[in-house]
Amino acid sequence: MSDDPIRLVTIGRILRRRRRLLAVLAVVGALVGYGTSVLFPPRYTASASVLLPGQWEERELLTQVEIATSSAVVDRAAATLGWTGVSGGELRDRVSAKAAVGNIIKISGTADTPERAQQLSDRVAQQLVAFAARIAGDSTDPEAATGPEALRQKVVQTNRSITDLANAADPGQTVESVEARTALEKLRIALEEAMKKLDQADPATNKTGMVVMGPAARPTGEAPPTRMQLIVAGALLFFLLAVVGHLAAARVNRRLRTEPEIAAALGSALLGTVDVPGERPANRPEGRGPRAWIRRLLGVDTRWDIPTPQTSGDEASRQIRYRRVCARLRDQLPAPRRLLVVVPDGDEIARRAAGQLVAEANSGPSPSSSSRGYPMLRVVEVSVDRPMVPDRDTESGALVVLSAGSWTAGELAGIAEACADGRHEVVGIVVAGTVRARPTRSAGHPPDDATPALAVRGHATGESV
Repeated sequence: MSDDPIRLVTIGRILRRRRRLLAVLAVVGALVGYGTSVLFPPRYTASASVLLPGQWEERELLTQVEIATSSAVVDRAAATLGWTGVSGGELRDRVSAKAAVGNIIKISGTADTPERAQQLSDRVAQQLVAFAARIAGDSTDPEAATGPEALRQKVVQTNRSITDLANAADPGQTVESVEARTALEKLRIALEEAMKKLDQADPATNKTGMVVMGPAARPTGEAPPTRMQLIVAGALLFFLLAVVGHLAAARVNRRLRTEPEIAAALGSALLGTVDVPGERPANRPEGRGPRAWIRRLLGVDTRWDIPTPQTSGDEASRQIRYRRVCARLRDQLPAPRRLLVVVPDGDEIARRAAGQLVAEANSGPSPSSSSRGYPMLRVVEVSVDRPMVPDRDTESGALVVLSAGSWTAGELAGIAEACADGRHEVVGIVVAGTVRARPTRSAGHPPDDATPALAVRGHATGESV
């Protein structure tokens, strides 16, 4: 697993090298969003406002909000609307209410057409006012009108009777007349206090009835999420999922990137690193057919997580690296001998580096010279799925050439085991990397020992396995 932090340069590399794939996925996400908008028809929302005159506490407003969305109100609204196939339970999911500033309850209704949304919010507001009026006793029902108002009329008549009795009493100053007038006055005061308490307990006296503040405005646009919002959300979601998927794949990537990790996996020493000029066709795997064409079209036939190649020196400086590897290999072996150059199958960079290494070994001093010659090399490509190395014959040893960041520790361990099964000792490892070659100079001549990088595998024996 890679522990490298996610940097902006990594995201930029994804956007740059996977731009065609990301664009295609964004289009697919937009189509998915459009399909979702077709499956779910557009909705429209209208709002009606109900005014609550008087002094209302916050908890009382919240109670009225709950009443507005209750079945007692919404079911009556559904009955008055008479929509076919629409019950009160379905309408309760489409109705919402909230308390606004200034003792106003805002009732919102959602429907599939602007007209129905307007009708729904208006009917719910009307039913809320009617329901509150019934609770407060403001109903126009004659039986309901004989409640508190009839009691007030009885109290007024009683006060008049008390006044008449007080006037008809003996105007004298006898004890009996004074006691009678005192008892009548106390009764009058008790009745007035009782009426005051009744008026305070009756909500209809200090809070007049609710009022619908005009019909709901007919909506002119769809309620969110609109079709355009779904399309944009689908494109953005697929785009982000693609980027996150690339980052997650990079985090769990087990391919070895550093020379010490590669050397430990193969169980041998690193002889050096060599440079291969980066060429666009060389970075693409060979393949034909519709699948390869689609991969090439989307730009997924090349890896995105490889850093941008650095600019290298000229051909002579790159040739020095190959010559030094051959010199280290010669100094490590007790005597000149033939070796297999093992290249993982599909590693085009390593294959080109191995061909250049073979050409450099052939152009070196002969084995009979005083400085001893370079080993004779032969390139073999080994499948990492089922690695198989030729048995030991004229070659006695293996030199593994591979590119960094392409293979896992298990795959490299399999190549090492295949070399051991073929009785070949892994005498060294060469890591190849791509670089950007500088433009060729017009003046001057290339060195005599410079060999083109395309003179590749099997040059020593004329074949490759």
